[in-house]
Amino acid sequence: MTSPADASTTPPEAEHRPVPDPTTARRLVPPVLAVLAALAYGLLGSQQFRHLVTRSWDLGIFTQLARAYGELRAPIVPIKGDAVNLLGDHFHPILVLLAPVWWAWPSGEALLWTQGLLFAVSAIPLTRLAIDRLGPGLGSLAGAAYVFSFGLQSAAAVQFHEIAFAVPLLALSLTALLRDRPLAAVLWAAPLVLVKEDLGLTVALLGGLIALRDRAHRREGIGLAGWGAGWFVLSTFVILPLLNTAGQYDYTDNLGGPLEVFWPPVKWVTVAMLLLAAGVIGARSPLILLMIPTLAWRFTGTVEFYWEWGWHYDAVLMPIALAALLDALGDRRSGLATRWQRRDAPRPGRRVRITATAATAAVTLVLGGAMPLLDVVRPSQWEPTWRAEPAAAALEAVPDRAVLAVDITLMAHAVPDHDVQWIHGPNQRVPDCVLSDEYAFSWDGLPPEDIAAWAEQTWDGDYRTVFDDGGFTVACRA
Repeated sequence: MTSPADASTTPPEAEHRPVPDPTTARRLVPPVLAVLAALAYGLLGSQQFRHLVTRSWDLGIFTQLARAYGELRAPIVPIKGDAVNLLGDHFHPILVLLAPVWWAWPSGEALLWTQGLLFAVSAIPLTRLAIDRLGPGLGSLAGAAYVFSFGLQSAAAVQFHEIAFAVPLLALSLTALLRDRPLAAVLWAAPLVLVKEDLGLTVALLGGLIALRDRAHRREGIGLAGWGAGWFVLSTFVILPLLNTAGQYDYTDNLGGPLEVFWPPVKWVTVAMLLLAAGVIGARSPLILLMIPTLAWRFTGTVEFYWEWGWHYDAVLMPIALAALLDALGDRRSGLATRWQRRDAPRPGRRVRITATAATAAVTLVLGGAMPLLDVVRPSQWEPTWRAEPAAAALEAVPDRAVLAVDITLMAHAVPDHDVQWIHGPNQRVPDCVLSDEYAFSWDGLPPEDIAAWAEQTWDGDYRTVFDDGGFTVACRA
């Protein structure tokens, strides 16, 4: 017998409408999307690396960390300062997994491909779940909208960060939860505390949701909540200050007052983008609450980059957005139902499912040519930059294993063969050579006319220019 709720959402003729078999789609679409995404993100990384596109010093920092782990050393990163242990900056011991990457390919470019692969892998479980819940067409569209979402594209555009490891872990954990496997969700979520200190709060909140959702697994949920909260406290207030050269957690000073969380308006733009990524209807799912810890520290922060949607900070929120969408559109009467909502609640109608899926796709499509991945298919973007040859020659002019003070432009490129520090860094040690880029943004358009003279004044030594071409100048100690 058809209930009144069913009759209000499913027209009689729909009962006889043929339902597409999702078996082929769920087997083929997820891996195909993953391969396409891995190639797209990896090629974007190679394009940036070879065109000397450097959005920040982070790629150089993480390349130096990967080299240290690859050489079985502590992650001492002179780019951040003398004897700086990067585990005293952010808590990300999971990055020790970069050691095999370094053994296979000792280059910053390898980190960019690694990040692209991690993003791509995260699409497989979420896309398969989307196809199961929405059907082959809508499910495939939702998976594609996710893996090429603005959050992942923006993260790839600003190059490697530790949060790349959080994306597949979140995808696997939330997929397991929505498939009614809370224990697997707990196990996939647990390592998130090793990715970055603030993710301990996300893990704690997820544990709380699992405890509230399922009496049979309440103990596991409470355990996960305690695990996440405990690691947040331990890493933020004990481990980071202990390993920090200044004996403190460096990012406390970036926090503003609680009222500042609502202003300026760019924060509301970010929230709107995230809600669209969740198809708007995803706001009905308790899973959307998992965005709060990340948004809380970002919006109370005083750094403007935290507020915007154009950097890497939204990447960890993309799996949450799609999972919330799929939860809100799921059939609570089925065996895969989420237990925090009424079992007799009807599945949203097809029109709602189409509209929600279209919203999550449109938020990426509307951005159009502004999205970085399109550069991969633009032939003009693959033309060699005129600075490539002088950049390579400048690096060749520096003796191997020299202590090198370098601008951000060639920082990651220099790490494999040299002991690198930032040319404007707080280091006290005297570099053997200085490699300056007159076009680097750190000079603010006013580079010194004579880099050798500038180095002599800065480090009180005798430097001579050994290379000067293409805007790059190398000066080494006599």
